[in-house]
Amino acid sequence: MTDLRSRLRAVPTLTGTPPTFDPAHAPETPHPLFVDWLLYAVDHQVPEPCAATLSTVRADGRPNARVLILKDLTTDGWQFASTATSRKGEELSNTPYAALTFYWIALGRQVRVLGSVEPADPEDSARDFLARPVAARAEALTGRQSAVLNDPADIGAAVAEQTERLTAEPGLIAPDWTLYTLRADEVEFWQADPDRRHLRLRYRLDHPDHWTKERLWP
Repeated sequence: MTDLRSRLRAVPTLTGTPPTFDPAHAPETPHPLFVDWLLYAVDHQVPEPCAATLSTVRADGRPNARVLILKDLTTDGWQFASTATSRKGEELSNTPYAALTFYWIALGRQVRVLGSVEPADPEDSARDFLARPVAARAEALTGRQSAVLNDPADIGAAVAEQTERLTAEPGLIAPDWTLYTLRADEVEFWQADPDRRHLRLRYRLDHPDHWTKERLWP
């Protein structure tokens, strides 16, 4: 039987087809370039282009990561949402810094976003919650994300109970639902090259109104 290392080395990598990208003509700030890359992925039907890996820091200093959905990009930063009592919410409360990583395999493109994270105003969080599908709101209202599940049947019962509540009170909002904004101080755009001469462009925030652009070695 072939060992795992050999099997993995045989798997093709960098199989995407990168679009034309000239870092010399990149905008002065990372936000419009990110929007261009994201909408290019959307327009070219890349599966789940809004999915990103959110990396946070646990109380013991160890990193923790999971995939979630980008909600929006505003002048303030990259937005995502969760309950404040979830594992990621607790970690952000203790250490309000995080990283988002986007990877569009079909395009051979990756974006890394690092910075501080702030909770939005309750009104903005409420609007985000009400925009979710009923099933998603019902699940969030159970308030048990990441808790130990002893009986899988408990999920159906809890969600059914919250769905009934939403039917009676359509404006019901999970009290801990929070819209977060990652205010970036570093953003890197990475585009693959089959010869490993990857294009890398990093933006660093020097002060509130100025970004420095830097090409990086592959």
